[in-house]
Amino acid sequence: MANIRDLKKDINYVLGDIIEAVYIFEESNNTPGSKEGNEIIDKAIATFDDLIAKVNQKNVENRKAHLKAVRQELEKEATSLVNKLNKMG
Repeated sequence: MANIRDLKKDINYVLGDIIEAVYIFEESNNTPGSKEGNEIIDKAIATFDDLIAKVNQKNVENRKAHLKAVRQELEKEATSLVNKLNKMG
């Protein structure tokens, strides 16, 4: 089950890094608590909760395909959040 553990760590690290990048951007531009930054953070937290719930689902037909789809969704959502972060600047 190392694959599941690694996927959970990837979800945590990727979304955590995006949230940290928002904080760093806001501090460096003297705009702490900006509306755009808060939206990105809220979306990252919601995505984290959703993906972890999907990883923990036990009643799926093909577990390997399900986890692969979760990983692809993580990549898609992370790319979207990074693009929003880049537009802030």
